[in-house]
Amino acid sequence: MRIDPATGLLDAAEYRPSPNCDDRPAGSAVDLIVVHGISLPPGEFGGPWIDALFANALDPAAHPYFQQIAGMRVSAHLLVRRDGEMVQYVPFHRRAWHAGESVYAGRHRCNDFGVGIELEGTDQLPYDDRQYLHLAAVVAALRVAYPAIRPDRLVGHSDIAPGRKTDPGPAFDWKRLHRLLAESHR
Repeated sequence: MRIDPATGLLDAAEYRPSPNCDDRPAGSAVDLIVVHGISLPPGEFGGPWIDALFANALDPAAHPYFQQIAGMRVSAHLLVRRDGEMVQYVPFHRRAWHAGESVYAGRHRCNDFGVGIELEGTDQLPYDDRQYLHLAAVVAALRVAYPAIRPDRLVGHSDIAPGRKTDPGPAFDWKRLHRLLAESHR
């Protein structure tokens, strides 16, 4: 797996551009990875809804929950679906709108310096084996492309927006991810 430095795109992902992004502030180095969890509608997997949300095309009449979020303008850099399919919405060198109000190590606005990776899932259900394998490979590729991402700069959305966000949740196995990352360095 490789990231093209010119385009900011991952070679193993399908690219479906989101309008919900912009340029990072001048001088902002990519040095943080934020892991998220998402399912639309909540607790349901598959379907076109995540793509629609990130494309500002979510039909509020398609599900009662969508009425609450249809006007949101959000995106992530990458989605790893339950089956391992990867979709990239924003080039990694651009700012995706994934973190919202956030702070990491005293720095506010984590979108400015972070990469947002969504895993299709919920806080309570275990994530799929394929998601861990792909996430570990993506993290390794990001560390090659953006050397400022040190091993300790891998966090959950809940870590940068405590009290506001809970994802990827207690069902996410951080030890497993770190073990896979350590194995990839051998």
